[in-house]
Amino acid sequence: MTPDQTYRQTVSRRELFQNLGTGIGSIALASLLANDLPAAPATTNPLAPKPPHFAAKAKNVIFLHMVGAPSHLDLFENKPALQENDGQPCPDEFLVGQRFAFLRGHPKLLGTEFKFAKHGDAGVELSELLPNLATVADEICMIKSLHTEHFNHAPAQLFFQTGFGRFGRPTIGSWANYGLGSENQDLPGFVVLITGSVAGAGNSLRTPDLSGI
Repeated sequence: MTPDQTYRQTVSRRELFQNLGTGIGSIALASLLANDLPAAPATTNPLAPKPPHFAAKAKNVIFLHMVGAPSHLDLFENKPALQENDGQPCPDEFLVGQRFAFLRGHPKLLGTEFKFAKHGDAGVELSELLPNLATVADEICMIKSLHTEHFNHAPAQLFFQTGFGRFGRPTIGSWANYGLGSENQDLPGFVVLITGSVAGAGNSLRTPDLSGI
């Protein structure tokens, strides 16, 4: 037998737990003392808080990702040309060389049946379906510059949350924690609460914390 095999056969249960406990205790002690090491600046101490790239104006972020909402064409995105051509065959330039998940044959254009109006000093266009949101139009930010080639729900949700259409990238919660930091080293910097059905991208929307990188 090798020396290691001999040791494992001769060590008593009392000795095993004694050595094991000492090892765990030393690890815990090193972790506790690491925060107070005067010779370990933030650049070398992995537990030291890291300053953000820019001064943070927000203290907390609450992000709602509501799967199954009405189309943005019925809520936020006014398309007058689409309204004018409602029911007409879709132009070939939008179909040639493209792949679509559920479209068959030559589809027709479908415009919304709801009316749009401008609200607030900024002239934010909102549908008549959002009368209450229209009263605070100048207090919200509408981002309409995002673009993706993904045409299925799950990859599109993953792209929206992580900026990438495949698994393994950090989500918005990770980046918010990375930018704002955390006031507590023992609790997670962000949590994900799910109600109802899980989003198409599933557990991939809850990727690890990035505050340590």
